Amino acid sequence: MHQLALDIGAVGGIPKRRGRLEDQMNEETFNLSIRKFLKVIGINSQREIERAVTKAVAAGSITGTESFPATMTLDIAGLRLNVTFDGEIALQ
Repeated sequence: MHQLALDIGAVGGIPKRRGRLEDQMNEETFNLSIRKFLKVIGINSQREIERAVTKAVAAGSITGTESFPATMTLDIAGLRLNVTFDGEIALQ
């Protein structure tokens, strides 16, 4: 059951609905925005990793058979969100 609050100070004297977060935001816009952000991060991160590996192999500093621990940090200051994800990049 939804709880409903009315804001009489809305434009034109028409009450404005306030309630659950889902009722206050456009969920489709939110989800599309997240997906777009993650796509940019994914594509650019992959490109940078590939460049770094290619450069290191060409320089002879790695053989191309290593595995590397990797860390990615997601920071959204406005939400006070700072999360670190750990993984591994294996070349073989």
